Amino acid sequence: MTDLVIRSIVPGEERLFASLPDPAVVGRARFGQDYLTMAATGDYRPEWTWVALREDVVVARAAWWGGPQDREPRMLDWFDFSDADAAAELLRAAPLRTEYELRLPPGWRQDPVARAAGEARIAAAEAAGYSVLVERFRYRWTPACGVPERPGRLVFRPAPDEESVLAAFRLIHQDSLDAHVRRTVAAEGLEAAAQEELDYLKWLPSGPETWLLAYTPAGELAGITVPGHTPTDPVVGYVGVVPEQRGRGYAFDLLVEATQVHAAAGVDRIVAATDQTNTPMAATFARAGYPVQMERVDLV
Repeated sequence: MTDLVIRSIVPGEERLFASLPDPAVVGRARFGQDYLTMAATGDYRPEWTWVALREDVVVARAAWWGGPQDREPRMLDWFDFSDADAAAELLRAAPLRTEYELRLPPGWRQDPVARAAGEARIAAAEAAGYSVLVERFRYRWTPACGVPERPGRLVFRPAPDEESVLAAFRLIHQDSLDAHVRRTVAAEGLEAAAQEELDYLKWLPSGPETWLLAYTPAGELAGITVPGHTPTDPVVGYVGVVPEQRGRGYAFDLLVEATQVHAAAGVDRIVAATDQTNTPMAATFARAGYPVQMERVDLV
């Protein structure tokens, strides 16, 4: 068999990456996104875009995504192939180490074609040393979904400083149902998990004015909600309730507040996500009228 050549592309070779046929069954292409368009706007960079070639034909490819200010990619989210062994070898050879986010249509396991495509990518990533961390729901609210009414039980104030947000995360991350949080707490401790969450909020271009702390009428901290923006979308950047206030349904109040803030600003969409195993939060999104746009498998 002809030797496999694995390398990053160079500027001007974006069409080489795009030359692998893509039936758009899973991944970004399934949701109407195009590699060439995203590369032209800087979402994918040549040094973060890798191909495996046999006789100059692409048999596997992987592209890592990052925001405009990122010096390192944040995630692998474009990965497909005609040769599974070459795909696994590509992931082993590329020097980039991030999570792999595989985007899938809702109910993908009930669609034989989508299931085969998704499971093939998962298997190739696992052969390269990745493992599944969690499966997630990704939501996309639009004005047609309706704006849920504020319950009026909580008082919302902008966070006065970063330390107040860190203090909230230290509480919220105790007994968290979020798989990423639990992984960080287990590996590095509660303080590292809180800092990791704050670093994400600081990465959002929407700024700290969107970090809203929620209080009960008695002045007790109830949680935090973040109606923020990523480089591409308005988002519910975070919803979390402190342990002492759990069991009262306050996650709904926090989600509604974020929705109301965005709706008042006239956004045409709000993107959000939660772990499928976090059934209380998934139920909260459903109650607030957020439809599932896609499912996602996160591999680490």
